[in-house]
Amino acid sequence: MKKLTQVMIVLMAVIGLLSCQPPAEKEQAAEQSIAAAPVWIVEVQRQSISEKLTFTGSIEAVRKMNITPDIGGKIDKIYVEEGDSVREGQLLMELDTRAIRLQLDQTQAGLAASEANYMDARINKERMERLSRENAVSDQQFEKTLLAYEAAEAQVQQARAALKLVLHQLDVSILKAPFSGIVASKNAEVGDVINPMMGGLGAAGGVLILMDFSRVNILIDVSHQDIVRLKKGQPAVVKLSVYPEREFLGKVSIINFAADPITRKFRVEIQAPNPDGVLRPNSFGEVVIDVNSHDNALVIPQSAVLENSYVFVMKNNQAVRTAVKLGLQNTSQVEVLEGLTDGDRVIVRGNYGLEDGSPVIVKEEQK
Repeated sequence: MKKLTQVMIVLMAVIGLLSCQPPAEKEQAAEQSIAAAPVWIVEVQRQSISEKLTFTGSIEAVRKMNITPDIGGKIDKIYVEEGDSVREGQLLMELDTRAIRLQLDQTQAGLAASEANYMDARINKERMERLSRENAVSDQQFEKTLLAYEAAEAQVQQARAALKLVLHQLDVSILKAPFSGIVASKNAEVGDVINPMMGGLGAAGGVLILMDFSRVNILIDVSHQDIVRLKKGQPAVVKLSVYPEREFLGKVSIINFAADPITRKFRVEIQAPNPDGVLRPNSFGEVVIDVNSHDNALVIPQSAVLENSYVFVMKNNQAVRTAVKLGLQNTSQVEVLEGLTDGDRVIVRGNYGLEDGSPVIVKEEQK
């Protein structure tokens, strides 16, 4: 009980001292008790700003071909391996052509025989025409000679067609590169018997797959809201996560104006040069397209804008809430159309939780 009495005496003494303190000192103590909030600010400046659309795209070679002979047969030689660079016209593979070459000899001999028979029939025809004018042969004999000539002529045409067919088979049995590129896949080996008409070459679909990706197409899917903002020839930038410091410049090459019936999105192709082969087919890349840009615009960081409608401007060590009208925006910056002027100092960090007129102290200012 004695201790409680002592505590009450101390409290009454403190209260008495405070009540004797002048009002000015009370206000000063209250102001000192409110700490100014630390903020980071940026001075509003005029510069160019671009509005960008960003997509994830699938990279494809500008040219790709399954190298497969038109006819079936046994593979005799393959001259390349996966990853090899080849030139246009370079020999890639051959089928076993021994049977075709024997057939070639046969058709050449058949053509020679039919041509000899044709020459004989033509001589007989010319002789019979002369005798017919002299009325030295009957009509029946003349017609018989004429039919023999026409039959010999048809045999020559048939033999020539057979020779062309064999030569074609021989030609397609030896495959050359239709364009310069890289052997992307090798799907058969020497000794394999293939029949293109029956399939059997797997999902790859060819003995060899040749790609030219000195240029590439990047395929993106675009929503209905964004497709109206794209046009053919529009510049685009392609980026890879494995090369964050590099940018590959391309342009919109194809815009499909019919949406996919399942995704309801529009397929767009971006074509970009790829001289060093960094953009690899069947991989992914980021595509950034500038859809609009303004020069000499008032630009502030995105972090300065709260609720997409106002910012805090630093004035007399206070945060002044200021309504703004916004224009173009991208991932880091926003254009201000109304509400700010050149040289205004806007708070870009420490602005959450502030109220209009809150005291602030500048931690860092960026020009």
